[in-house]
Amino acid sequence: MKIALFISFFFHAIILMSFQKIIPINWHIEELRTYRVELIRPPVEDINTDDIPETNIERLKDKERPIPEGGQDTISLDTKDKRYITYAGLIKEEIMLHWRYPPEARAYLIEGNLSVLFTLARDGSMTQIRITRASGHKILDREVTRAISNAAPFPPFPGSIAVKRLNIKAAFDYRLTARK
Repeated sequence: MKIALFISFFFHAIILMSFQKIIPINWHIEELRTYRVELIRPPVEDINTDDIPETNIERLKDKERPIPEGGQDTISLDTKDKRYITYAGLIKEEIMLHWRYPPEARAYLIEGNLSVLFTLARDGSMTQIRITRASGHKILDREVTRAISNAAPFPPFPGSIAVKRLNIKAAFDYRLTARK
């Protein structure tokens, strides 16, 4: 009986090793990233305005902000402004490629959230970076400034952006979650 079990174990090990060459099993665990999503209000596209008395539809429509002349403008990284949404998406992508959870912070279960404001010139170069709300942990604050600095320089402003400088507000949330 013991010999039969040994032979079976040996035979299955050989089969498993031969399948490993055909279909490799990689045990690489991907780094966990946390994204912050803010829900402002539900969409109101399907409202029948005939049933609502004294509704001023023009007042409810989004009004575009005027283009600042030659100066600067401040936007959020998650802006919905049509002039900036594509460019903000490019910047967010670049930052996300460099942003990571510091291993030391993960080892000590450090969590926090912070806000940062950075300024870009027309050519995409970063002229200033400042933490507007600290996380309370220097390791997390340093990682955000490192990620943004390493992502710079960003692409030059597209034609839809008519300002000389663009201030960008961004929020970063470090949360450790367990997978089930």
